[in-house]
Amino acid sequence: METGRITALADVPEDSTFLFRVADEAGEEREAILVADVATDADGGESSPETGTDDGVACWLNYCQHLTHIKLDKGSGAPMRDGELVCANHGAYFEADSGRCTFGPCEGAYLSDLEVTVSDGDVYLTDEDYEFVGTGPLEGDDLDRTSTSNVEF
Repeated sequence: METGRITALADVPEDSTFLFRVADEAGEEREAILVADVATDADGGESSPETGTDDGVACWLNYCQHLTHIKLDKGSGAPMRDGELVCANHGAYFEADSGRCTFGPCEGAYLSDLEVTVSDGDVYLTDEDYEFVGTGPLEGDDLDRTSTSNVEF
């Protein structure tokens, strides 16, 4: 798959996520999120021990590991607390830099990562298994955007 510019690194919020779309090798579109890598220092010198990144950003597929139809970012940015992504449906916490669930029903699980690189202040998708499609949510995808209930039927 080819690489593609996602956005400027400056456009990735420090207290939320940046939502975009990718296509896998079969052409199926999925959502992914960029998260500011809180383990990277202001100079970009310290790298995260879990991901080995010094780019200042991490990238994950946009779903909770507890129930994979539940999105972390429902279209307006995923909630974050103390440098961790929060699943609004289950209360699970995920480290922004490693994707490891530190609390909740999927504790110990990891978010699915995608490879990205920062060059000249822009974030590029460099994952061989995905191709950048565009920014924002999947079109016509209104699943669970308004509900924060953790009740299943």
